[in-house]
Amino acid sequence: MQQPSPESPAPNPGLGALFLAFFGISIMGFGGVLPWARWMVVEKRGWLTPKEFNEALSLCQFLPGGNIVNFGVVIGSKYRGALGSIAAVSGMLIGPFFVVIGLASLYVEFKEIPGIGGMLTGVSAAASGLVVALTVKMALAMREEIVPLLFAVAGFVAVGVFRMPLIASVLVMAPITILYAWRRVQ
Repeated sequence: MQQPSPESPAPNPGLGALFLAFFGISIMGFGGVLPWARWMVVEKRGWLTPKEFNEALSLCQFLPGGNIVNFGVVIGSKYRGALGSIAAVSGMLIGPFFVVIGLASLYVEFKEIPGIGGMLTGVSAAASGLVVALTVKMALAMREEIVPLLFAVAGFVAVGVFRMPLIASVLVMAPITILYAWRRVQ
């Protein structure tokens, strides 16, 4: 893990570093890239603190479009402006484009072979574990902020336990959490 110390200079990744970091995230991201994005940006490169990651991801989830694409735009823009966003998103999309085309072709050709379905079930289980680990890491970064944690738990319970519609849950919770955040900074 590479975390910047208080004495170390602020990270300043170039366009090539942004491209390669997001290329690596996308190539490793079987089953979902968010856990890998956190690992790359927070733990390996030290470009964001855990709290900054949570804030950036929250923003990206609120915006239209794919969360990880939005995340690439935000991180790229933070360090290199529009060109940084283009570098990060390009890195994120190029590798999976060719990998998915290749794997889809193989799946169509060999999907009848016993064990292929079991292999995909195993990949799904591993992906679920990565999402749980990411959730725990994000919650740990918020451990001193009990109210935002309660909002997170309320969102999980509403959508995950009571099966409330996602859009209705967002429409109810977003104004409440925005009001809470606004009052905190006043």
